[in-house]
Amino acid sequence: MKSLPLYYATNRNHLPEASRWNPSSYGTDFSEDGRENLRFGKVTISVNQTEVNKCLKQKVDGMGPGDGETLESYFWKSAETAKIEPFKENLDGGVPDDKQDPTKFGSQAFFSDLKEEMMKSTDVLIYIHGYNVSWNEAVGSAAALQEMLNRKGQGDKDQKVMVVLFTWPSDGSLFPFRAYKADRADARDSGYAVGRAFLKLRDFLEDLRNDAREGKTKLCRQDIHLLCHSMGNYVLQNAIDRLGKFNLGTNLPRMFEHIFLCSADVDDSVLEEGKPLGRLHELGQNISVYYNRDDRALLVSDVTKSNPQRLGTNGAARPFIVHSKIHQIDCTSVVPGLVEHSYYLAGTVNTDIRLSIDGQGQDSPKRKREMTGELPNVWRMKRVRN
Repeated sequence: MKSLPLYYATNRNHLPEASRWNPSSYGTDFSEDGRENLRFGKVTISVNQTEVNKCLKQKVDGMGPGDGETLESYFWKSAETAKIEPFKENLDGGVPDDKQDPTKFGSQAFFSDLKEEMMKSTDVLIYIHGYNVSWNEAVGSAAALQEMLNRKGQGDKDQKVMVVLFTWPSDGSLFPFRAYKADRADARDSGYAVGRAFLKLRDFLEDLRNDAREGKTKLCRQDIHLLCHSMGNYVLQNAIDRLGKFNLGTNLPRMFEHIFLCSADVDDSVLEEGKPLGRLHELGQNISVYYNRDDRALLVSDVTKSNPQRLGTNGAARPFIVHSKIHQIDCTSVVPGLVEHSYYLAGTVNTDIRLSIDGQGQDSPKRKREMTGELPNVWRMKRVRN
């Protein structure tokens, strides 16, 4: 058996209640200390490497290699017996955050560990999951994403990618229609927690730059990326709102090299100027929107929840007026499976994401995609059997 570690941040409640710093799991409610309260830590699952390798080499419908969705299901089960190690905090309950000793925050240990990992030629990808996802499923999905992005033969062999999970109290219910409405409200409130985490990251990065200028430390020269799946894009939408209210300066801090919006359960106009994600380009250098016209989960969202057209179904409503950093990629022809919603884990799409992380241009010949018209930011994945 192999140990697979994964860093996480969460505003979920710890389980059991009496085990704040030694939890066996996290639940479907918010932290007892508030909806914006964040816990940081590391979770380790034990996996059979033979089973993992089988999934990484597997072709699905002639596409691939890489069956990330089967790997995800295997990791969901493995997460049931995971070892959870939160970073402990020792804060003064009567003192505001900005007056606390920074070394007492769990986030400081969390960011310091990430910096050490990034010094080893490792990029970080922050992953925010969608709705109806339990703690175990969130861990399993993040672990599958990490293994897929690092699978042999894909991407720069000298560049590693470490996935950091942000998991919010998604319902994980057996009744998804009922869970959707509750998760929508929780995703909104969790967006404020993510915004708070982004502000902590901004401050940590700024302190690093200042220390580097004074010769106190070295910068890793690696990149941080962000991937949001499904309703995780609605979490991001509300995080942007939070950032806008509490950020210093006119522009949002550019913290990410690439931002990937996958199967986005948000309005198809959301990236336009003046709309909720209209300032997203300030946060990242490159933005890729992956969509699938046959995404059954989002089609259900359209029809049964009376939602406007989803970004994850047909891409941006008006791609000719969104910021030049934003590219959209139609994945319909290469998406396997029945629900066709978690295709960021499918071999062909996952490879395209990895090529972006490696710094390949949107028009790189290494990509299996083509332009669909005159617009330079609208692409279609090509169905090429391996």
